Amino acid sequence: MEENLIKVQEVDVPAIEVKDVVKIYKLYDKPKDRLKEAFGLGRKQVHKLHYALNGISMNISRGETVGIIGTNGSGKSTILKIITGVLHPTSGEVHVDGRISALLELGAGFNQEYNGIDNVYLNGTMMGFSEKEIDSKLPEILEFADIGDYVFQPVKTYSSGMFVRLAFAVAINIEPEILIVDEALSVGDVFFQAKCYHKFEEFKRLGKTIVFVSHDLSSISKYCDRVFLLNKGILLGVGTPKVMIDAYKRVLVGQYELPIQEEKDSILNDGELREAAERSLGGKGRMTSDSGKKVAGSAENPDLLEYGTKQAVIEEYYLTDDRGVRTTAVIKGSEFTLHMRVRFYDHVPAPIFAFSFKNVIGTEITGTNSMIEKAFLECAESGQVKDITFTQRMSLQGGEYLLSMGVTGYNKDTFEVYHRLYDALDITVVSDKNTVGYYDMDSRVIVTDGTTASDGSESRMNGKV
Repeated sequence: MEENLIKVQEVDVPAIEVKDVVKIYKLYDKPKDRLKEAFGLGRKQVHKLHYALNGISMNISRGETVGIIGTNGSGKSTILKIITGVLHPTSGEVHVDGRISALLELGAGFNQEYNGIDNVYLNGTMMGFSEKEIDSKLPEILEFADIGDYVFQPVKTYSSGMFVRLAFAVAINIEPEILIVDEALSVGDVFFQAKCYHKFEEFKRLGKTIVFVSHDLSSISKYCDRVFLLNKGILLGVGTPKVMIDAYKRVLVGQYELPIQEEKDSILNDGELREAAERSLGGKGRMTSDSGKKVAGSAENPDLLEYGTKQAVIEEYYLTDDRGVRTTAVIKGSEFTLHMRVRFYDHVPAPIFAFSFKNVIGTEITGTNSMIEKAFLECAESGQVKDITFTQRMSLQGGEYLLSMGVTGYNKDTFEVYHRLYDALDITVVSDKNTVGYYDMDSRVIVTDGTTASDGSESRMNGKV
């Protein structure tokens, strides 16, 4: 009880404070323009201002694991470099309380002519450790890197995999108070990645402060307490992993609005999305506040996330079991069918019908769509109604899951979201046998009695299978 109280108190202590940080770069069309401006040649301004970060504020508490997500060029790596002191902001303030270990550009401080051991001591010294402290850490670092005798060879002879393994091992084993991670947990082969994630979980158990940037949304959902969503240098929102990941998916398809005024609370509300979609349609399509969906049972989520251009609308959706009865509970191992009715309000070239299952923390477990299944590759016209069914066997473990679905497609080379319903239904999988992980491999196990002959060959089996 006392230990839990201490942890709660520590979480309230700020580890990182970012206040109104702005980072501006000058962009030039030609290299000579930079030179002219540097020497004051010419009165005309030849550069353009690029806001890598525009008024970013973040408060991260001690012992908290925070994720930062966003599209490429959104400013994720820039804010991490400013927090770690690699870059300085154009304006704003950053306060950090605790010793930082940063997994940004792995091995950036390595000397290519030095061997692995020498580089361990070089990097450890740059991080503020004495030779004696590095001596004590060296066995752990070498065991974690697991590159064998190559550690005595110059790093310029290393493969890229060996290089990042050693760099990661050095950075992760110095026992920091704050760990900054930028897409660094996917280095090496699958066995080394598993070791990295195990170390990451150990840091969480020890109550370290972790700031984590990744495009792996499953890892963000699994490890993070809160998530910051960035786009084009602007902070769009902060919240639980599930909420921010869903918002990020809207950003990926361009269905959001940048704030017009600083005091605006949210830029991800449905009203703005409908207006943006209506403008993108040039006034075409039916933009309604209610999709008119009808759902059997009480498992419909009243707070589902719904958006899209509404050129096509999912009017009805439900599940039936292997007897054809509407249900929201499916017996593991049995067959079930997802039904969708979609009405089209405009010409849609080759619509794609899709669904996916998430667990309760927001990790997408499985899903498919009509394009992957090669089930429907035709155009749909205004006024048409399509009934779609997906039939499959339930292999998920027993528990609660959230069902999402959507109608999307490609208009020439542009990906369009016509209607998406995230977390629309709460589905219960009923099981009397849960195995390890997310789904059941449905293994057939055979145990027999047997002996081994003296010559090493296998003798005749006894027992029944």
